[in-house]
Amino acid sequence: MPRTDPKKPPCPADACIAFEDLTAGYGSHAAIHHLSGKLERGTLTAVVGPNGSGKSTLVKCITGLLAPMSGTCRVATDASLAYLPQQSELDRSFPARVVDLVALGLWRERGLLGRHRAEDRRAVADALRAVGLEGFETRPIDSLSGGQLQRALFARVLVQDADLILLDEPFNAIDEKTIRDLIGLILHWHGEGRTVVVVVHDLDLVRAHFPQALLLARRPIAWGSTAEVVTPDNMRRARQFQEAWDEKAPWCEPSPAPVRGVA
Repeated sequence: MPRTDPKKPPCPADACIAFEDLTAGYGSHAAIHHLSGKLERGTLTAVVGPNGSGKSTLVKCITGLLAPMSGTCRVATDASLAYLPQQSELDRSFPARVVDLVALGLWRERGLLGRHRAEDRRAVADALRAVGLEGFETRPIDSLSGGQLQRALFARVLVQDADLILLDEPFNAIDEKTIRDLIGLILHWHGEGRTVVVVVHDLDLVRAHFPQALLLARRPIAWGSTAEVVTPDNMRRARQFQEAWDEKAPWCEPSPAPVRGVA
């Protein structure tokens, strides 16, 4: 997975991701404005905010799929990365089986056309078992429910064995049991010392399971411990700022005191 320009200064030693006055968006329209701060290694962070507040844009910036308009987004050079996009970005009509989808997580080691070894097949089988899809190996992906597909995508993340895991709205349109099971996997990754960043809409889930949160509304509203970030006052500020934003405005000036986060 592409990350940041190796010519840029490295992240601070304790950081997995570092932002410095980051502004990013599409065309001439910025979706995130003047974000500075860092995510320390081994942290579990929820990215929250109103619809259109820049959450997915931020994740794409971290992966390297989207270049900053200004400022920097740096990922530690020794951190391998796994990225799970929104289901709406996936082509479910592609003629593939569940086992093929999960095995794509091995492409970094084997290449897209590389031959899978016995240990690779065991890793895929173990991942499917871990997400509750044992026996689904040959099922076409277009036959899966939303929850089953999300389990398969989490299995793909499992086989990647990455240091940094980015999940973009992984709980949308899936059943409660699947949400509980996937939360369990996320907490397991956190317990292993991996850095996990998750875009989440359900604030009850955030309060219950995520120690850190970043609240965006085009610009950072608050960043730090979830109890201090996800408050009625901050959520009201985020809604007000988002509603007042002019969609035609291509840029904004830095705020006098931009939020600087350490998570």
